[in-house]
Amino acid sequence: MTMTFRFAALASASLALGSATASAADLGSIRTMRPTSDASDTYVVTLTGNGQFVPRFPGSSELTGFYYPSVNIRRIEEPARFAAPDDGFSISVLDDEPSVRFGPVVRAQSGRYLSDDRRLFGLQKLNFSVEPGVFVEYFPVSFVRARVELRYSLNGVEGLVGNAGIDFIAPYDRFTFSLGPRISFADANYMRDYFGVRPFESVLNGRLPAYRPGAGLVSAGVLGSATYKWNETWSTTAYAGYNRLVDDAAQSPIVRVIGSRDQVTVGASVSYSFNYTTR
Repeated sequence: MTMTFRFAALASASLALGSATASAADLGSIRTMRPTSDASDTYVVTLTGNGQFVPRFPGSSELTGFYYPSVNIRRIEEPARFAAPDDGFSISVLDDEPSVRFGPVVRAQSGRYLSDDRRLFGLQKLNFSVEPGVFVEYFPVSFVRARVELRYSLNGVEGLVGNAGIDFIAPYDRFTFSLGPRISFADANYMRDYFGVRPFESVLNGRLPAYRPGAGLVSAGVLGSATYKWNETWSTTAYAGYNRLVDDAAQSPIVRVIGSRDQVTVGASVSYSFNYTTR
């Protein structure tokens, strides 16, 4: 499996929206912070550096690297929220502690280019996409979280796309572990752009037959993470995920001839937390 490393254009999105979302690495580091003055004027700021390897494009068998910063800001009296490493950047507008959250979310999806794989010759170039939408998450108990995101892809690919997952959360001493299943789904427009082959593309490419997928499930898999709190300010997180392309996505000639049904993600982050008082 070949790996390259490229800068993630989603860094700007993470800076703009990451200030209202916590990562799994934030969980341990900010629980122990205490106000130094009036709690209403004190905030916990968490700066995080993230790096991950993901498929070059949906269905690819090769990995590419992304690195990006994120920022989380919350009032010190507000409880720290668990967030999985694969959550989109989100802002909670409804926060019914401790069970329900709802609000806007955004993700970024890397494009698909001929430079990613010369066997893509003749296929449409897909530019970098931004996927705004909404999320809802629910904690039936303190150690189980369910989350669903529904987004609309813009710029490179247009179409509805979403994902859902459940996380089982297990704090242990300085560690916080999480593990849970994942599924993703998309409408026909999204599927045809990423997994379809139009007749003229098939002629130009010469090796891929024409293919027209429909809406439905894209993948099913699992994600696990481990966060370690070194002290009151520093924490690190490592995670890995596996997704298996299913149904129409799995039958795509782009996947069968060029790529792989097996989609792997690995990553790590480092977080630094501190108190900030406005007066």
